[in-house]
Amino acid sequence: MCGIAGFQTSRSKSNSQLRDTALKMSDAIQHRGPDAADSWTDETHGIALSHRRLAIVDLSPTGAQPMVSHNGQLVMVYNGEIYNAEDLRKELTSNGSQFRGTSDTEVILEGFAAWGIRKTIARCIGMFALAVWNREDHTLSLVRDRLGIKPLYWSQQTDELIFGSELKALRAHPDCAANINSDVLAGYLRKGYINHPNTIYQDVNQLPPGCILHWNRSTRKSTIEQYWSLKNIVEDAYKTPFNGSSEDATDQLESLLKDAINRRMVADVPLGAFLSGGIDSSAVVALMQECSSTPVKTFSIGFDEKKYDESAYAAAVAQHIGTDHTELIVTAKDALNVVPLLPSLFDEPFADPSQIPTYLVSKLTREHVTVALSGDGGDELFAGYTRYQTTQKFRRLLSQPGAIRKLEASLLKKLNVDRLKNYVNLPSNIVTRHSKDQHDNIASILRSGTFIDAYLRETSRIGNPEASLKHGHELPVAAWTEASDMQFTNDDYAAMQYIDMLDYLPDDILTKVDRTSMAVSLEARVPILDHRVVEFSWRLNQSLKVQNNQGKQILRNVLYRHVPKHLVDRPKKGFGVPISAWIKGPLREWAEELLSENKLQETNIFETEVIRQRWQEQIKGERNWEYHLWDVLMMQAWAVDNKAIL
Repeated sequence: MCGIAGFQTSRSKSNSQLRDTALKMSDAIQHRGPDAADSWTDETHGIALSHRRLAIVDLSPTGAQPMVSHNGQLVMVYNGEIYNAEDLRKELTSNGSQFRGTSDTEVILEGFAAWGIRKTIARCIGMFALAVWNREDHTLSLVRDRLGIKPLYWSQQTDELIFGSELKALRAHPDCAANINSDVLAGYLRKGYINHPNTIYQDVNQLPPGCILHWNRSTRKSTIEQYWSLKNIVEDAYKTPFNGSSEDATDQLESLLKDAINRRMVADVPLGAFLSGGIDSSAVVALMQECSSTPVKTFSIGFDEKKYDESAYAAAVAQHIGTDHTELIVTAKDALNVVPLLPSLFDEPFADPSQIPTYLVSKLTREHVTVALSGDGGDELFAGYTRYQTTQKFRRLLSQPGAIRKLEASLLKKLNVDRLKNYVNLPSNIVTRHSKDQHDNIASILRSGTFIDAYLRETSRIGNPEASLKHGHELPVAAWTEASDMQFTNDDYAAMQYIDMLDYLPDDILTKVDRTSMAVSLEARVPILDHRVVEFSWRLNQSLKVQNNQGKQILRNVLYRHVPKHLVDRPKKGFGVPISAWIKGPLREWAEELLSENKLQETNIFETEVIRQRWQEQIKGERNWEYHLWDVLMMQAWAVDNKAIL
């Protein structure tokens, strides 16, 4: 795993000037590749590519980057791993390609030379973000993997294109502007992260997953083509659904997962796995152990606060499977020491509180291994989130006539919960599940009358984010628009999974895993998100995923072949942290400073009176704004750390 950066400019610069800037950019992301650094420049065409290396496969100099193709036409920097590299190498060799070493980097590069970029990428199994310069047609191409596992940012200035693995690499370039994009703030407050292709900065973008950007030096224009589309995958899956039995489906999923995991266990450095004791990580570890002749190294953390501690579950699974398990119980102080690192670690506001334990388990794991497999992706592929079941319960409400829904919405805002049950047709399990703070959201759902909006409200941290802000308007998110246009044949679970795979998965889950693991120079691999597993999951009928209001049934069936049910069957908790207790307790002084009237006015992002009132209500226990306030705190901390003022 590595970090990449570079640029192409029409300004006249010497090779030494190009090199200095390129290395400054890659040095900003040294944590992604502490083993080596180098650059490649061509002053005639104003191109500079730089690379930070975390050596995983082919530790020799033949795996070093930037790398030039055998025919001298292409130069590439690459971040990621290709797990079928040896298969591709054999095919390329039989067709006359020559290789100097054994790295997957060289396989991709020679594939580009022999087959072209798009045809090569279509053959690759893996995670990647890369840049390749064509010395003949003077085109710079940026490529990102299908699911968005690896990040890639870019900015087009008047006469140059700048790119890098993280925003801090682009910020290190003297021509990259750093003006806050106020129009992403409302979306950030709604969900706690910023949606691609946008970033916190104006004129700086994320390359969407499954896309290739081509920058032409002569025309100074960039174009983006999509080489892999979830929409196409879903439409094809509906045309050719899986028609076998539940046992057949379980067999095929297990076979696919075994192959995906086995391929991801290839490394020339120590390798292990995260193990939480949940369905996803337990399935990955169980199949890893089947593929290994020695005990797999597994890692988990627990909290000294029992409400949030699941380490005993992980330990029980590890003991049954027979792994070499390492566990660390962290205190509140250990966790709170991470908080000052977050603005720099994520480069832009990011407020998923599980960022803290994910960093801590990555840090623990890196003390023992360089590569770790993770169970991320199971919830999105196999309908594992409990919010899927919750949101589906709104379907009956939304089928009512509009006039009745409007009446119910009005009553919901005016009446208390006990009186509400006597007046309207809301199911008691929905009314009692939601606190008083969330009733406005339910009222909005009843007024809108669309299931997609119901899911948006269910996943929102706050109903009206613009009311908290001084600037900007909420932008539409492509995933939600696409889901509204898709024909899901009343398959509510499919609609929600589709949204999450295009939105929540790349912008929250995979961002969190990439930044926290790479911050400690650990490569995290996600076998459940092998694109072959993704494509198979969409061919399955939802009855194979959800049974008796419980998701991930088929993944459970695979796991039950290796681990007894009683060790893994329990209510889903997630990787939680006690945000409310922290900001009212050990983090209170830090929070008070960032939410003070002076600091809020200084950053000029939030409506001071609104935030101050909510903070006081939180402190007094009158309302629970913990996630909203965490969003505000992460934004404030980032703004102060970066001296960003609107």
